[in-house]
Amino acid sequence: MDDFLIYFGYFILIINFVLYTFSFFQKGKANVFFVAYLGFSFLMQFTMEFLYHLKKNNLLVMNSFFIGQMVILGLFYRSLYNLDVQKKFVVVALTLVLVLLIAQNAFDPNLLFKFNLPQITVTSLLIVVFALIHFYNILTEKKQYYYITVGVVIYMFGATVLLLLGNLTTGLSDDFKYISWRINAVLVIVYYFFVLFEWIKSFSNKNSITDV
Repeated sequence: MDDFLIYFGYFILIINFVLYTFSFFQKGKANVFFVAYLGFSFLMQFTMEFLYHLKKNNLLVMNSFFIGQMVILGLFYRSLYNLDVQKKFVVVALTLVLVLLIAQNAFDPNLLFKFNLPQITVTSLLIVVFALIHFYNILTEKKQYYYITVGVVIYMFGATVLLLLGNLTTGLSDDFKYISWRINAVLVIVYYFFVLFEWIKSFSNKNSITDV
C-alpha cells in the first residue's frame, strides 16, 4: 500500500509534467514557471528516490527541493499578479527568506543534511500566502490557475500542519507517525490531481490562458 501511494504520486506527476510541457511548447498556453516547477519536482523526486534506494542521505536534496519550490512557485504567482505592489511583495519576501535561510545554513552547515522543520514550514507557508493573494485577485479577475491554487493551499497547508503535529508529538507511537505519513502521501496525490484537473479544464480544449 505504501509503495502504491508513493509511485502513484510519481506517476501523476509525470503525466502532469508531460501534459503541461506539451501545452507550453505546442500551444504556447501553459505558464513557463509552472512547467519549470513540474520539471524541477520530477527531478528532485527522482533524485531523492534514487538516493533512498542506494541507502544514501537524501535530506540535502529534500531541503533543496523546498527552497526551490518556494522560489519557482513564488515567481509563478508573481507572473499572475497585475499589481506592482504584489509583484514587489513576492520579490521582497523571497529575498528576505532566502537571506535568512542562507544565514541559518552558513551558521550551521549540518542543517543541510538534517530534517529542517523551520525551513520547511517557512517556505511552505510563504507559498500559501502567495496563493491566497492570487485567490483574492481572481475574485474580480479571470480565474487563471484556479484549481492549481486550490491544490497548492490544501497540500502546502495540510502538509505543514502534519509536520508540525509530528514534531510536537514525538512521544506518541510509531503508528501515529505512520498514519501522518500516509495522510501526507494522500495529500500529495490530491494536489497532483488538482493540477491534472486544471489542465483538463484550461488546456485540453479551446480555452486560452494568457501566458507570461
